[in-house]
Amino acid sequence: MNEKNKNLVIRIVSGLVLLPIVLFLLFKGGLYTAALLGLASAICASEYYLITQKTLSPAAWVGMVLAGLLPFMAVRAPERTGEGAFWVTAFYLLFAFTYHLIRGPLQEAPTRVAHLVTGFLYGSVGLTALCAVRLLPDGMAWVIAALVITWANDTAAYFAGRFLGRHKLYPAVSPNKTWEGFAGGLVGSVGGMFIARLIFPVFTPADCLILGVFGGILGPIGDLCESMLKRAYGVKDSGRVIPGHGGILDRIDALLFNAPLVFVYLTFVRGLLP
Repeated sequence: MNEKNKNLVIRIVSGLVLLPIVLFLLFKGGLYTAALLGLASAICASEYYLITQKTLSPAAWVGMVLAGLLPFMAVRAPERTGEGAFWVTAFYLLFAFTYHLIRGPLQEAPTRVAHLVTGFLYGSVGLTALCAVRLLPDGMAWVIAALVITWANDTAAYFAGRFLGRHKLYPAVSPNKTWEGFAGGLVGSVGGMFIARLIFPVFTPADCLILGVFGGILGPIGDLCESMLKRAYGVKDSGRVIPGHGGILDRIDALLFNAPLVFVYLTFVRGLLP
């Protein structure tokens, strides 16, 4: 077996093992979902810090812990998720500045503080939003919506790009992505939502269309942003936590943009979140 096929087998086995565990913990809800998403948030923060700073400083460890705690705050007081996240972010910003004021190096301090706060927010914002969505009476359905607009987009974009791709989307960041793949992914997100509606009648046709279109746009942006980060620092994968797949950020970069979309939609359009 050559190296390419061996890596494919590892990817498939990893997916078959991890996907049922992830779906089970999401289905259980409550603290089970918070534990899953809290762990993922902490790992996302660690991957960002290792990409941008190459090491985990004591201040980075504090950011990882706080990122891991945010989803639990959503479970404790879902109606105050946004308020709690604001105060934790404010605390960490002040902590990061104070840490580098004391420890230095002073010339790099502002940049390092910016990376600390960005790394803390990068994964935790989207995953905390997903945890808050899960707490709704039909929360699992809306979590599935976030997953569908992400995964259906990724799958449809891959095949559309492979068979129809001619015009590069953003070669400076991701050489393999094409406008044809982007269009195919957009159709996939909308179509995936309408298929999901057959199982979850809580989705209206407007839900399917709006979330599908905006998810089909935001998901690829999330993917490109993570690619931009890795390209800026000369990194191929964000980590090695998932055999054959790379890091957590590599797997959920699009979801981190689509989960807040669902949260905002349910808050301001559907009125289901306070």
